[in-house]
Amino acid sequence: MLLHNAEMSTKKSVKPTRLEMELLEALWRLGAASIREIQESLPEDRRPEYTTVQTIIYRLENKGAVERVKKIGNAHIFRPLVTRKTTLGTLLDDFMTNFGGSPRSLVAHLFESGRLNLRDLRELEKQWEAREGRPKP
Repeated sequence: MLLHNAEMSTKKSVKPTRLEMELLEALWRLGAASIREIQESLPEDRRPEYTTVQTIIYRLENKGAVERVKKIGNAHIFRPLVTRKTTLGTLLDDFMTNFGGSPRSLVAHLFESGRLNLRDLRELEKQWEAREGRPKP
């Protein structure tokens, strides 16, 4: 039974919690899945209980991030309504406001902590050049 069929939104903005993000990641990998399938796809060493996954999926549904697309027996099948790219963008934009809106202090911290290296910076520069449509002189 098909319940609803909306296209995945690249514009819908959702700020998921850490656990909501884990469940969204599972749905992005699976495409569409039941709560049991989502739960069982998570790493066993930190897998939440079924009822916890159910509660979080229902919260994501209320936020408009997932939808029920069909029912098989007693199991509802859910699919994401938001893309990973849009969701990460929303989280990063929100995070950047904590740094005054400028990425400089964040990039400096990542560089100083060793999480960002010169190779990463050069790759970012190539992406920037490709976006701007002009190579570095």
